[in-house]
Amino acid sequence: MGKFKIHDALGLRAGKNFRLADVDPAATPGFSGSKADLAARFARYDEELYELQERLFANGRAHEDGAPSLLVVLQGKDTSGKGGAIRNVFSVFDPQGTKTVGFGKPTDEELAHDFLWRIRKHDPLPGQIVAFDRSHYEDVLIQRVHKWVDEDEVDRRFGAIRDYEQELAGRNVKILKIFLHISPQFQKENLLERTEREDKYWKYDPSDIEERGYWDEYLAAYEDAIRRTDEIWAPWYVLPTDNKKYARMALKFLIVDALRHLELSWPAPDFDPEQERQRILDAE
Repeated sequence: MGKFKIHDALGLRAGKNFRLADVDPAATPGFSGSKADLAARFARYDEELYELQERLFANGRAHEDGAPSLLVVLQGKDTSGKGGAIRNVFSVFDPQGTKTVGFGKPTDEELAHDFLWRIRKHDPLPGQIVAFDRSHYEDVLIQRVHKWVDEDEVDRRFGAIRDYEQELAGRNVKILKIFLHISPQFQKENLLERTEREDKYWKYDPSDIEERGYWDEYLAAYEDAIRRTDEIWAPWYVLPTDNKKYARMALKFLIVDALRHLELSWPAPDFDPEQERQRILDAE
């Protein structure tokens, strides 16, 4: 059995010369085994993840201006499981230290501002872990695929995104960008399920069928976006996602690695522990 490890997750890094055609959505690089084996690997770091997040949150409380934070950006086509990945991975965290933000179609108010205006309102606070279910990349990808903006505007937006992410990194925000890569057949099966199950009806959007007609255009747009915005301070990871449990495991391992590299200790108390202990003992 191939025991998936953190270095296997890190090996899913895209890089500047990345080609989406080289990634098989059905593959499970670094892992071979049963569903039970996959579940066991997924749960491996639960206790450590909880402690790492608690340390991060504690540092945010103790050092409001200097504590780091983590931003996890998830992109992927419809039915790729962005929300499910966030729910499953974030289930081990203390909810008060996390936030999930979903970015849908911009409102009239949002359209009246620059495309990053609605994003900036949700920048991570010190000590916080924030997940973006879709993100600022939507405002380039969709616009570009449908030719609602010209290439000069595409270039401007990519430049603005790079500047924004570098600004976040300068404020001690660790960034992970994830693309959940699925196949057309996988999406088709999921769309069919949404028309067959009562508990899935609410997820179905008829416009998803029209968007499938732009499959290749979206792949080209994603590939270009990943190449142009992959940076040391804001790396992209492309996770094969036809096996959702594999993708969730890879995401979880990447978050473990990111939090480990913060090398956080518990914040020092701003009181005398022994003195306070004695006060408690002396109290009625």
